Amino acid sequence: MAQMFDFAVVGGGLVGLATCLALQDRFGPINLLVLEKEGSWGAHQSGHNSGVIHSGIYYRPGSAKARLCKQGREALIAFCDRHAIPYRICGKLIVACDETELSRLKGLQQRAVENGIPTQFLSGEQAKQWEPHVHCVGALRVETTGVVDFKQVCRAYAREVEARGAEMHLNTLLMGVRTEANFTTLESSQGDFRCRFLINCAGLFSDRVAQLAGLRPPVRILPFRGEYYTLQPPSADCVKGLIYPVPDPAFPFLGVHLTRTVEDHVHAGPNAVLSLKREGYTRKDFSLKDCWECLSYRGFWRLVLPYMREGLREIRRSRSRALFAKSVQRMVPDICASDLIPNGAGVRAQAVTPEGKLVDDFLILEAPNALHVCNAPSPAATASLAIGQEIAKRVPACWRGQ
Repeated sequence: MAQMFDFAVVGGGLVGLATCLALQDRFGPINLLVLEKEGSWGAHQSGHNSGVIHSGIYYRPGSAKARLCKQGREALIAFCDRHAIPYRICGKLIVACDETELSRLKGLQQRAVENGIPTQFLSGEQAKQWEPHVHCVGALRVETTGVVDFKQVCRAYAREVEARGAEMHLNTLLMGVRTEANFTTLESSQGDFRCRFLINCAGLFSDRVAQLAGLRPPVRILPFRGEYYTLQPPSADCVKGLIYPVPDPAFPFLGVHLTRTVEDHVHAGPNAVLSLKREGYTRKDFSLKDCWECLSYRGFWRLVLPYMREGLREIRRSRSRALFAKSVQRMVPDICASDLIPNGAGVRAQAVTPEGKLVDDFLILEAPNALHVCNAPSPAATASLAIGQEIAKRVPACWRGQ
């Protein structure tokens, strides 16, 4: 008979492992199981991002994103200090490149005030004191933004979870879920496991895991690929820290930005194009099942039709280094297209409703003896420890008696 665990967490990324830490904090010694289908921790979204520690400036005041980003940022920095993980709080500039963007920039500053995030409004000349090569008519300086290697963070989470006694399984694909009155059986590629409480943190496959468990999620995960370039000298020397554009209200993503990483590399990106595979990191990656699920979903068409012009522009930019460079040169004209070297991509799991609305906040679905994290987009990496605490709080206090 399969061993019985108190909790099983499916998904070994930042959110899943942070949830494990939170469960161990809240309930003390527990019999905890972690299942991850890949051969390493944080193999997908957690390990394919820009490495930015977000301040929380963009998020709607009062939202879970705004609250958990601020809490998670503080917890993340404290964790990095305890585990000697290098990070840098370097601040960033959000730049208005023409007069039409100044009102949006000032609106962003007001949102920062409402979220309790200190900022400084700068003229174009003042911005050059921080970034000598930047071109803008105004900028917002956000001091609390930083950079870290989230792969290191994820591995440190895993080490601590295991040191506290959890049973950790890599290369273990979840294939089925059978729910009984008092426990759940997880059918996997490495045999069956039983648990009293299941927590789904499967990221790009969170909706499918929820379906395996008998739920009909009110959303579907659509994968968006974000491609990155690395800047080579002398262009790399034009960027001292982090430079972001003012978000475009006509497009639901932040836009291409420049990031000097904790390793002192300068990355440009990401863009945002639909991926034809949930884990499709190149333009050639294709999955018939993933593609059909996307194209047959009415929410997809209701989402993309209003953004058709912007979406086509993103596709062209994805296929043209020169067009990608123009987005960067708008902020830093001295950067040369020839110095942009392709540097991989990440895939963002975005939950979309049947009405075509992007779920703009974290989404955690509750079920008997289970919780399903069905939307955890940026700033989930920054907020991971706070998200984990939020998930642990939602576990019923009576779970031990079930």
